[in-house]
Amino acid sequence: MLQRFFGFQKGERVQVQTITPAELQQRLRQKEKIVVIDVRSPGEYSSNGHIRGSRLLPLPNLAQRGSELPTDRTIVCVCHSGRRSHIACEQLAGMGYTDVLNMSGGMLAWQRENLPVKR
Repeated sequence: MLQRFFGFQKGERVQVQTITPAELQQRLRQKEKIVVIDVRSPGEYSSNGHIRGSRLLPLPNLAQRGSELPTDRTIVCVCHSGRRSHIACEQLAGMGYTDVLNMSGGMLAWQRENLPVKR
């Protein structure tokens, strides 16, 4: 379920496409070219666990550091419940990223499905 943001105009609201935790896990297992961005705080990332291979990029830093992300891969944003990651997806779309997904339910849903967590 990929959402392309072609024709996105600055200030325009975009419809953020989602991916379920199970779908993300399956795609990671298949070694797809996915970058998982965790937009929680460093404390949440380390103490509450995170998805193996995810990259910590707190939401308050995204605007300044978003250009560090690759443009040739799917970017999946993750947070605690899915709200901050939704905002992150909108910000990335506004920066010109065209292949961005929000993991629905955040880490709460990931852990509820008993998917692996790195601590």
